[in-house]
Amino acid sequence: MALKLTINTSSPPLGVLLTAAHVKDIVQVSVAEGKDTQLHVSDSVQFNDVNSISRYLARLAPTLGLYGANMMEQTEVDHWLEFSARCLCGQIILSKALGELHKALSLRTFLVGHTLTLADLSVWGALKGHAGWPSQGESFSHINRWFSFLSTQVPFTAVGNAYASKKAPLSKSSSDEKKQDVGKFVDLPGAEMGKVVVRFPPEASGYLHIGHAKAALLNQHYQITFKGKLIMRFDDTNPEKEKEDFEKVILEDVAMLQIHPDQFTYTSDHFTTIMGFAEQMLRDGKAYIDNTPPEQMKLEREQRTESTCRNNTLEQNMKMWSEMKAGTVTGQTCCMRAKIDMNSNNGCMRDPTLYRCKNTPHPRTGSSYKVYPTYDFACPIVDSLEDVTHALRTTEYHDRDEQFYWIIDALGLRKPHIWEYARLNLNNTVLSKRKLTWFVDQGFVDGWDDPRFPTVRGVLRRGMTVEGLKQFISAQGGSRSVVNMEWDKIWAFNKKIIDPVAPRYTALSSSYVVPVSVSEATEEMKEVAKHPKNAEVGMKEVWYGPRVLVEGADAETFSEGEMVTFINWGNLIITKINKGADAKVVSLEARLNLENKDYKKTTKITWLADTNSAPLLPTVCITYLPLISKAVITKDDDFKEYINKNSKLEEKMLGDPCLQGLKKGDIIQLQRRGFYICDQPYEPVSPNSCKESPCVLLYIPDGHTKEMPTAGSKDKSKSQASSKAPAKAASPSTPAPGPTAAPTSGSDLFSSIVAQGEAVRQLKVAKAPKDEVDKAVQQLLSLKAQFKQQAGTDYKPGMAPPTSDPAPPPTSTDSTSCPFTQVSEQGELVRKLKAEKAPKDQVDAAVKQLLALKAEYKQVTGQEYKPGAPLVQKACAPIQNSPSSACDATGLYQKVSEQGEVVRKLKVEKASKDQVDAAVKQLLALKTEFKQQTGQDYKPGLQAPGSQAQTKSSTPAEELSSQITQQGERVRRLKSEKAPKDQIDEAVKTLLDLKSKYKTLTGQEYQPVAAAGATGGEDKNRKERENKSEKQGGGGGAGKKGKGDKANQGKVASGGAGGPGDGQGPKKQTRLGLEAKKEENLADWYSQVITKAEMIEYYDVSGCYVLRPWSYSIWEAIQAFFDREIRKLGVENCYFPMFVSQAALEKEKSHIEDFAPEVAWVTRSGKTELAEPIAVRPTSETVMYPAFAKWVQSHRDLPIKVNQWCNVVRWEFKHPQPFLRTREFLWQEGHTAFATKEEAEEEVLQILDLYARVYEELMAIPVVKGRKTEKEKFAGGDYTTTVEAYISASGRAIQGATSHHLGQNFAKMFEITFEDPKKPGEKQLAFQNSWGLTTRTIGVLTMVHGDNMGLVLPPRVACQQVVVIPCGLTVSLPEQEKEAVLAQCSKYVNKLQEAGVRVKPDLRDNYSPGWKFNHWELKGVPIRLEVGPKDMQQRQCVAVRRDTGAKVTIPEAEVEKRLVAMLEDIQNSLFKKASDDLKRNMVPADTMEQFQKELEQNKIVQIPFCGGIDCEDWIKKTTAKDQDLEPGAPSMGAKSLCIPFSPLKTLQPGQMCVSGKEPAKYYTLFGRSY
Repeated sequence: MALKLTINTSSPPLGVLLTAAHVKDIVQVSVAEGKDTQLHVSDSVQFNDVNSISRYLARLAPTLGLYGANMMEQTEVDHWLEFSARCLCGQIILSKALGELHKALSLRTFLVGHTLTLADLSVWGALKGHAGWPSQGESFSHINRWFSFLSTQVPFTAVGNAYASKKAPLSKSSSDEKKQDVGKFVDLPGAEMGKVVVRFPPEASGYLHIGHAKAALLNQHYQITFKGKLIMRFDDTNPEKEKEDFEKVILEDVAMLQIHPDQFTYTSDHFTTIMGFAEQMLRDGKAYIDNTPPEQMKLEREQRTESTCRNNTLEQNMKMWSEMKAGTVTGQTCCMRAKIDMNSNNGCMRDPTLYRCKNTPHPRTGSSYKVYPTYDFACPIVDSLEDVTHALRTTEYHDRDEQFYWIIDALGLRKPHIWEYARLNLNNTVLSKRKLTWFVDQGFVDGWDDPRFPTVRGVLRRGMTVEGLKQFISAQGGSRSVVNMEWDKIWAFNKKIIDPVAPRYTALSSSYVVPVSVSEATEEMKEVAKHPKNAEVGMKEVWYGPRVLVEGADAETFSEGEMVTFINWGNLIITKINKGADAKVVSLEARLNLENKDYKKTTKITWLADTNSAPLLPTVCITYLPLISKAVITKDDDFKEYINKNSKLEEKMLGDPCLQGLKKGDIIQLQRRGFYICDQPYEPVSPNSCKESPCVLLYIPDGHTKEMPTAGSKDKSKSQASSKAPAKAASPSTPAPGPTAAPTSGSDLFSSIVAQGEAVRQLKVAKAPKDEVDKAVQQLLSLKAQFKQQAGTDYKPGMAPPTSDPAPPPTSTDSTSCPFTQVSEQGELVRKLKAEKAPKDQVDAAVKQLLALKAEYKQVTGQEYKPGAPLVQKACAPIQNSPSSACDATGLYQKVSEQGEVVRKLKVEKASKDQVDAAVKQLLALKTEFKQQTGQDYKPGLQAPGSQAQTKSSTPAEELSSQITQQGERVRRLKSEKAPKDQIDEAVKTLLDLKSKYKTLTGQEYQPVAAAGATGGEDKNRKERENKSEKQGGGGGAGKKGKGDKANQGKVASGGAGGPGDGQGPKKQTRLGLEAKKEENLADWYSQVITKAEMIEYYDVSGCYVLRPWSYSIWEAIQAFFDREIRKLGVENCYFPMFVSQAALEKEKSHIEDFAPEVAWVTRSGKTELAEPIAVRPTSETVMYPAFAKWVQSHRDLPIKVNQWCNVVRWEFKHPQPFLRTREFLWQEGHTAFATKEEAEEEVLQILDLYARVYEELMAIPVVKGRKTEKEKFAGGDYTTTVEAYISASGRAIQGATSHHLGQNFAKMFEITFEDPKKPGEKQLAFQNSWGLTTRTIGVLTMVHGDNMGLVLPPRVACQQVVVIPCGLTVSLPEQEKEAVLAQCSKYVNKLQEAGVRVKPDLRDNYSPGWKFNHWELKGVPIRLEVGPKDMQQRQCVAVRRDTGAKVTIPEAEVEKRLVAMLEDIQNSLFKKASDDLKRNMVPADTMEQFQKELEQNKIVQIPFCGGIDCEDWIKKTTAKDQDLEPGAPSMGAKSLCIPFSPLKTLQPGQMCVSGKEPAKYYTLFGRSY
């Protein structure tokens, strides 16, 4: 068996080559050079991992024993193979790995056993290829002995001499053997080894940024890979931008990146040649001189209008050209333009400018030229002249590629290849030189090397290493996928570089340090390692003494008697904590406990000795935030509006004395703070300024999303303040805790709670032991209890911190002594206890006290207490509200209302989180101020304080108001007592008369006054009002309700809502219903529907969602129908693995290219790197078809028809939307194989018809059946058929399901062949289909049928088709009648279930019927059945349709029959409504103008189309909108949806495509799409 071994010459795998050399006498292995290391065994078996290759070769020659003689030795060999790959290859510092290897070889000749094995080969090869081995291995005698011994052996000598010199330096890339974090570098078309020439052409108009770095490094990669040539060319075609200073810094930046071009050139070197080519084009009639004003020229290009100069004669052109070359006034108004095509769909081809006249002297050519070529004209010429074979350009230049090749062809020059890659886009960043220059010019930054800048110098100054930057760029590879990246990824690469070598130091925040007295300690100095895991970093001095300093934040966590670990010292026991008057720790006393070495459960802290022998160093730590506050700046954004003006944060520190030795650029780690780079070394007192200069350190992000370093302890598992005081012993009425319990001021307590809450979160994130978490939580609760005692209110996250101490106890004249207020407050307390479901004895005691207060009120005032009635002056005589205080309160009330409106508006507009948080914070502060001034919480709907001045005698208006209140109460009482209808009508008439008199007297409508507090009896009134639509006899609830009424049924009134009159006081929304309208904000509406209707739950992995039972039942209904139907076609269900090998996935190239950006890869098992990455299926063709190839041997094995119900993963980076566009989704995928094409094509349409039935018969959604265009078809298939649905709310179409005919493409790739019965001995390829339907169907259903009350479910897919709700079960209803109503509900449920109806009774007694109505309307249940006492008497029930809201009274005997018919009618009505909607919004158009007009009206349009991919791209680009179609979604143009099988119009002979270029082939449906 001949094997072919291909090795990467830039990083040859020496271990593999040694293995091949040892087995060559037994195994035939040919070695060739290439791009990637690979062992080719057969077409279906290849190995890419070096360790896997070595193992395979060793197993082919077992007699050599290279893989060990037994299982134990094989395990040891595996260890050393992994050791070489992980600990040696790609590592800069080898000390730790060499220490382990040295120990292993101390008594051995070979690493494993007594003979040579793969362990020796791989480790020797890794060391031989490591540039740092000779210098770092000098002190390891055993390794040197072993290495020298092996190096004298013949195979090692030969391989070492032949390949080690070719090993790429370590700094150039990570070892190719592991391929960790290395991007995919695509092959260059037509590239030949040794002949590739690439170029890097920066413009000398600014500093290089990391976008340029990517371009330079990509070019260098291909230069090295193909042993070619790299040209660095300065594009100096514009003398106004070119600056020699920038040339110098660019060369320095390139040198920093360790890029070494083979040749340096300038475009200006070729100015004379380029000018000659320009004149040649003039003579050939391929160019002309144009003096059209620039603005007019721009307009003509947009309107595709030819210039008046386009047809100039040669003499005219040459004359004007002479004026340009002379730089005359006339010449400066002219430019040279290419004569290409002013009607081109590509704007870059509409006669682009080739030359312009500029009198500015050129830095290199001086005033020799007055005319200069454009970059687009010069670039192809110079690329050709300099023998560039491959021009690497970003995808943003794609439209200019056609122009590039036109110029090459027009001049007859050699044609370079253009290869595109994606530009680097980073969030919160601008890379435009113009914008970066603006920041420098405006003084927002310190210069081009400002650490906030994305320039190479800026990121290097901030602590990025060259190696980290190169590894990050390498990881991006040559991908063309344009994505926006977070900065955290680039910093994560950097951390891998600096973490092993950065020395550790200490610094304390100078704002709050606490001295610790350790009396038994003596002043001394010891040396400790700068890096705990890397001795080679060196040693540092650490001072110890009787007085040390610790962070105040750490000191707050200590408790007396606690053992604390002082890093680099040992354990100390805190013996005493001394606090100041503000309860902050001022000093600590501790004793040494160094003999205790148990550090597992102690708090670890940093500290510094306070000694004159080593004074602490003044240090400033600077943290930088992004300059741009918005993640992605779009073309419509003005970046100046998003400048973060507080992007530089400074903190003064007390630094380790060792920091004095830092030099500029040194990278260190401040323990428990993070990595820093020295920006300015410490300088002692200057004789000039008499001041010392502190050491300035810049924070280096480490890849975590939270970039800010956290001050203080990261292991705060204790309270921020001692909580050992007897807080529980204090009585509830105690105004403040004991003096030593906690911080005495409310603000200190507030801060302590915030800090302790953060400590609890940190412990949970760190997965600390349960007892530690429980202890921290207990201390948090203790602090909250103290806060409540002191502030009088519960602590709530986000509340404004207390600004003053609690008010003194109220005097006898305070409002709390007013009987009216006391009753109100006690009523509020009763309601609160009931809401919280407090113990019965507590509720009874509160009710008893309420009744006593009411009796007292009656005794004082002579009348019953009534909520909302005007205050009786005798009740509150001592109260005196001054006009000024009332005015202040009114003003505050107004401010709170206005600020609340601001908050709501910001949330609706989806403002940034910091804006919303700031507004909410201001709102809470205003509410706190309102409560301090008025003594009560702000409540929306309350009458503003002071708006009704209290007088000594009541006015006529007040008397009328009192009468209205009493009459309103009488109306409510009559209704609750089920009085005869005429009595109720009479009482209502009296109430309306009183209101009319009130309006006549005051000139305004009567408004119910909200009570200062509602009574316990008010609860009953509230419940009665909620039940007003229930069936209880009398006039309540009669008449048909509109949709608005229904929506309000679920809105439960607040506790104090019962006012005088009709009782329609302000209501508190439960937020059960939708807060967004479908027609106003579709995205918000959709999000609310799917969550509030309990369809999905959001998940902590972006783009993945939990499907709750309500939505999954819809999928089950679809599954049941479709599964039943495909079984009739002979399809069988199966299941294939979700994992796909890389080799299988890449088998069909065009297929995988379509999915490549979306494939999720598994690369590790635990902490072990997999030998080869494994993909999670994006689809299953490449999983199933190798099995098909095994199963099919003869024509008798066909057809194969299998289907699987499974999940797939497509890791899209687009805006995810539940159901519609998710990273993981459920689907069915069918895969079939046939002997003939006719059979396969017949099945394609059979399945498509089934998909149409799923949408139309089950989900009541009409679809358009058709065939996909060539551009939109399934990659790798012959053609694709589809069903397309339309969502009128967004004006967008959505692909419903697809059925693909794959032809013989996959059969050829996977060798699915059979013997032709007609031609024995000949093999035929099978014809294949694949077809799929996903959970996207649920999202389509929601969007199409849902309304402003929630879901509307078609009965055939509804989880529950009918919900039965008992009504009228009031408190006064006898228990026997209640049970009768519930029994009747059960009876209806049984009857309906027997009739095959999916039905559910809602018998919950903790919700009112109104709440239930809203709940089930929101969930979209097709029919609601209401059953009340009155209905039972009349032997009937009421059915309410979800789709129309219509109420129908149904006799008991006809329930099953009528409801079954009603469900069918609802299904048909929904389909008809959606069909009418589709017919209105799907229209034909024959011209581009008409097409765009219809498209702007949110319609989908059938247009004559030529079918060309370029034409389709042009249509999409031309129709693209500038604004987003919905918040967060990308703006898009129209795309082809399908070629309808039944078009609206018939194509006429000779009819042209809407582009006007090619004849139309068919009417094609276009539209904006999800």
